[in-house]
Amino acid sequence: MRKSKVISFCLPLSMVLALMTACGTGNNTGNDSGNGKTAEEKPKAEAKKDPYSMLIFAAGVSKEEFDKRFRGVLEKKFPHITFNYQTSGTGNNITDLVTRGEIPDLIRTDIPTLRTGYLDLNLGVDLTPYVTKYKYDLNRFNPVFIQEIKDYTRDGKLFGLPVPPFFPNVLYYNKDLFDKFGVPYPKDGMTWDEAYDLSKKMTRTDGGKQIRGFSANLTGMLRDNPFSQAILDPEKDGLTDQDKWTKVFSNLKRFYDVQGNEYPKTAADDMNMFGKGEAALSANLHSVYLVIPPEINWDIVSLPTMEGAPKRVSQRGPAYWSISETSKHKDEAFEVIMEMLKDEIQMEDSKQGIPTTLNNKDIQNALGSEHAIYKTKNMKAVSFYPPTDPTPKRKPGLVDVPLASQQSAVSTAFVDYVSGKTDLNTALRQLDEKLKQLVEEEKAKKK
Repeated sequence: MRKSKVISFCLPLSMVLALMTACGTGNNTGNDSGNGKTAEEKPKAEAKKDPYSMLIFAAGVSKEEFDKRFRGVLEKKFPHITFNYQTSGTGNNITDLVTRGEIPDLIRTDIPTLRTGYLDLNLGVDLTPYVTKYKYDLNRFNPVFIQEIKDYTRDGKLFGLPVPPFFPNVLYYNKDLFDKFGVPYPKDGMTWDEAYDLSKKMTRTDGGKQIRGFSANLTGMLRDNPFSQAILDPEKDGLTDQDKWTKVFSNLKRFYDVQGNEYPKTAADDMNMFGKGEAALSANLHSVYLVIPPEINWDIVSLPTMEGAPKRVSQRGPAYWSISETSKHKDEAFEVIMEMLKDEIQMEDSKQGIPTTLNNKDIQNALGSEHAIYKTKNMKAVSFYPPTDPTPKRKPGLVDVPLASQQSAVSTAFVDYVSGKTDLNTALRQLDEKLKQLVEEEKAKKK
């Protein structure tokens, strides 16, 4: 996943895992008068498989969540496999496991850490031969997510298959505040200009309390920007396409130029305003891990679109199930991946508010339908636009910079600009210089 510091929590998913139906077989012996086959002609029973353990590693995903979503189905389908599950933690990150020789068979990778947490550890396995062998249909996935991982090394290798959730950006709004001030609710399909006009109307004082018209998860808005614009240039060192970054910065800054909606002390303060009931609008990810206190009467609409940018939803992409090169059970590991990504499991995920990585409309439309909170919300906003194309990746041979460092750099530059410490040109120039510095620091580490 693309990494960002998001306030999160574990809402109870209450998963109803779809058990796979097994076909019954008869116990007739000798001649079978019913089908005319002799015992010798009957299909042979599947040979008993030797038991073994498979280690699955997923950073940031609790054992409880894994068990609810996958374990029951896997244990039914593969009774000879003991599934051991490991999540990240102090002393148990993927590099720690590799150092100790406890290398997982399956690893839940993501794009920001695909190199440092998988490829650089010499664990990479191209799944293309397995896709061919098992005649696995990649067209069932949203093509954007397959493209993203194939584009990563620019050689078309498939180092994983996309697993939910991914995190589309949406626009949250506080219904009580809109009702109180008699302003019509926002709608799906708005532009940023329309959102700006709403923000100005909703920025006001009420009983001595300042109500902000707009707040945002700025890290997400900058990283997952309307142009799907990379921060570090994919072709050279430094900031990519400053003209587009000028548009991104200028679009967001105007919201904070409205009197009464000035940028607060920190990005965290800005993001938390909505949960405190102090902001009418909030641009943020749709995520089952996002905290919205129960006293906030909220709903969502599609994220506004910007002139000159495609009408697509920017998003933090999914994670991927990947196989470790050291696994002695690669074929069965691929079969396990196929099982975890079946329609039945993704449908149950979707019903609980977890966006699917599939292009199946029925599964998309079921989003949140059995979740206590989401079933009362406008969940069609999440898929009102299709996901935008993936952000271009660095050219092979160029030193890359961890996404977390890039995010920090672009956020700092924007905050300096929006808080009046610098002008726009200076902010972008300093961002360009910072990115070049980060590249040199990464080069020094490799010497």
